[in-house]
Amino acid sequence: MKNVALTNLKPEEVGTIKEFTNGCGARRRLCELGLNKGTEIKMIKNDIGPIILSISGHKLAIGKGLASKIIVEK
Repeated sequence: MKNVALTNLKPEEVGTIKEFTNGCGARRRLCELGLNKGTEIKMIKNDIGPIILSISGHKLAIGKGLASKIIVEK
């Protein structure tokens, strides 16, 4: 298994959140959105514009800046 930034996942790839490299405020906001350590996510769209993820069957869009601070294991 390899740890990479969320922005490195390609569409249809699945990863598990391992850690966050940002401050407490952003980390708390991500947790409110359902992005917690150990959460399995699936990349839906990763091209221009925001990144779109699938978490437990729900779609979520986040900016690339914030996504680059999320480390996932793929």
